[in-house]
Order: sequence, then C-alpha cells, then structure tokens
Amino acid sequence: MTNAKKILVVDDEHKIVEVVKSYLENSGYEVCEAYNGKDALEQFEKNHPVLIILDLMLPDIPGDEVCKIIRKRSRVPIIMLTARVEEEDILKGLGIGADDYITKPFSPRQLVARVRAVLRRALDEPMPLSDIISFNGDDLVIDNLKHEVVKKGKTINLTPNEYKILLTLLKYPSKTFSREELVRSAFGDDYDGYNRNIDAHIKNLRHKLEDDSRNPKYILTVHGVGYRFGGE
Repeated sequence: MTNAKKILVVDDEHKIVEVVKSYLENSGYEVCEAYNGKDALEQFEKNHPVLIILDLMLPDIPGDEVCKIIRKRSRVPIIMLTARVEEEDILKGLGIGADDYITKPFSPRQLVARVRAVLRRALDEPMPLSDIISFNGDDLVIDNLKHEVVKKGKTINLTPNEYKILLTLLKYPSKTFSREELVRSAFGDDYDGYNRNIDAHIKNLRHKLEDDSRNPKYILTVHGVGYRFGGE
C-alpha cells in the first residue's frame, strides 16, 4: 500500500466512513479519515491526499467552508457528499471548487467510479480553483467567470497577459514557478517574448494588487528560483 494513492474521507457518520474506506481500499487506494472539519484540515496538511471525499454537513466547520479553505491552498480534487438534492445546493458546491457531487444514500461502487473519473480528469489541463476565490478577508477577490479582479472592493484592470499570469499562479497555490515554467504555463509554447518580460508583468501585477509592492503578500519572489502565489 506504500505506493497507493491516498484519499481523505471526511464524514461525521462513522459507518459511512467505514464503508467508503473498505471499498476504496479494495480498489487499491490508501485511506485516511476525519470526522469533522478541523480534523479534515489537519489530515489534509499532514497526508497530502490526491483526492478528498467531503461531507457537506459537519459538526464544527461546514463542508463548504472546509472546501473554500482547501481551495486557497490546493487544487486537489474534492467530491462533496450531501443529503441535499436541490439544484441550488449542487451548483453552490461546484461553484466553490468541488469537482463532483454525490447525494446520500449512494452506492459505494458508484462513488469509487466517481473517484476514478475525477482523478482521470485531474490529469488533464487544470481549471481554475473555483468560480470565485477570495484572499485575506476579501482584500483580493478573483471572479473566474467574469475574468474580474477586485482589490479592497474596487475592480482592478489587468491586461490579458497579467490576468493569465495571475490565474496560472492561482491554479497551483503552493508551486514555485521558474520564469520558463510561468511563460509556458501562462502563454503556451507559441509565446515569442523574452522570459525576462515576466519580470515586468510581475512588477505591474504587484503595483496593482499589493498594498506595498516592495513587501508583497500575493506575488512572492523565491530568490534563485522564480515566483509563487502567497495569498491566504
């Protein structure tokens, strides 16, 4: 099991966790468990799962809040579990960054099939973390549907290249990009500018997004390597 993909299962109903764990382990996955939101976040940080199965109704931190917190740090695939069947609830779950949604009661075999499908999709070109994502108490808000960036309640005008760079950094919140990687990920192989042009775009982004561009908290420099996103 040492090379098995690790999945985090979060539900306050122990029986559900036991059943899901059994089916996943029989399918070759390794499973870690959590029974509330606090434990879920701790297990996420400790075990770095490749996928999370997350109940919407948890006793301390609601599942949608757990999803939002994780989405600020990672684009790990998330499948939401819920007893709610209303379309509005499903759309809300998908809007905050869930990759799939399954209602209770459910077939464990169907859930395993969903896990496999979501993991396959995760290998494709990544999508933004969620439709709307905010950082530092709504100091910075990015609306991926409208391609809109809001700083302290005011819309910020980014150039198309600046927005592509910001979105690339957001897709991989913990990754440090070299200049070459950032160029390739943001613009593709057809980009005909110099890699050092990235520095100018970064400077402009900081001027627009940071309270103090010389002490940035969003667009961070990792000296000798490149850049990463630092919002919380």
